[in-house]
Amino acid sequence: MDRSYDAAVIGLGAMGSAAAYHLAARGLRVLGLERFGPAHDRGSSHGGSRIIRQAYFEHPDYVPLLLRAYELWHALERDWGSELMTLTGALMLGRPDSRTVAGSRASAHAWGLPHEMLDAAEIRRRFPTLRPGEDHVGLYEERGGFVRPEAAVAAHLGLAERAGADLRFFEPAADWTALPGGDGVRITTAAGTYTADRLVVCPGAWAPRTLADLAVDFTVERQVQYWFAPRGGTEPFAPQHHPVYVWEDPEGVQIYGFPAYDGPQGGVKTAFFRRGTPCEPETLDRRIHPGEIAVIAEHLSTRVPDLPGRFLRGAACMYTTTADEHFVIATHPEYPQTTVACGFSGHGFKFTPVVGEIAADLAISGTTAHSVDLFAPRPRSAAEPRTEVSR
Repeated sequence: MDRSYDAAVIGLGAMGSAAAYHLAARGLRVLGLERFGPAHDRGSSHGGSRIIRQAYFEHPDYVPLLLRAYELWHALERDWGSELMTLTGALMLGRPDSRTVAGSRASAHAWGLPHEMLDAAEIRRRFPTLRPGEDHVGLYEERGGFVRPEAAVAAHLGLAERAGADLRFFEPAADWTALPGGDGVRITTAAGTYTADRLVVCPGAWAPRTLADLAVDFTVERQVQYWFAPRGGTEPFAPQHHPVYVWEDPEGVQIYGFPAYDGPQGGVKTAFFRRGTPCEPETLDRRIHPGEIAVIAEHLSTRVPDLPGRFLRGAACMYTTTADEHFVIATHPEYPQTTVACGFSGHGFKFTPVVGEIAADLAISGTTAHSVDLFAPRPRSAAEPRTEVSR
């Protein structure tokens, strides 16, 4: 016999956990299905930290969503009773015409965001751990920092259950079918069959197969996060001294990093941004290879010279990237009872609570007060490369 719900959510990672919470908080009977356990490390929402910032180099249209996300992060912390976001300041570095700097500056100007422009000498004075070349500048914003992904997913899941959601772990959806006339969906798992009036699909790295009918050009890539014990200890890298940063070199390679947020034993985390290799989620190589460590250590050696000391550990995760690097958040074009949220392209976690809010809006009413035109599904034939900032 079918078990019926007002809404179902497939995938309970970052976005799915937030969607389940926002739906349940509005009084709906919610089913959540997840192939792994709660706040797992098998996808894209692990590694202890994700950068949060407002002067957004990817596109100015993200800024209003970021401002709302900050409000919702604070509300989540209050309702869950635990700190999830730490503001350390954020520094976007590179040449003045680099995407990282010019795009951040364009968003800051478009939305009147408080920020400072620092030359290389001032960066070195204020943040002695960093060694930019004379031709580099930085945009600094005090409101930047990081959020903790595992804790944030756990908070959304906990509040969803508190609001009455039925969350089922280690129970992946084998199939889902839209019922005729837009009258709900039927979901099949190994444990049984469920029906729901509406469905939210948040498949993460499983988007290429789960949502193949969207014909969106998703690329799943293996990405590696690295932790090092700095030469001279972690004190110079403490949050009060060392900001989160994204740093673009003249060849367009971006690296990002964090302060020593877990004390001396935790080390300092860093990684390349968008320098991954194609992968499949079921066969992701989770080993961290000596050659990979050597490459990032060499890249850091002239930029953060005290950081590539002793390698502590690494973790592999996945980016699911669209051709233009923008998200997909929309009502399914063929099935109006279904909402999709995927393709977060390596920069989505900071938006988690507002994506959950948008997904709930779309699932319930088909509309949202947030501007989401940028996130409509773009089939392969219509997708365009990401928008570059003016040089």
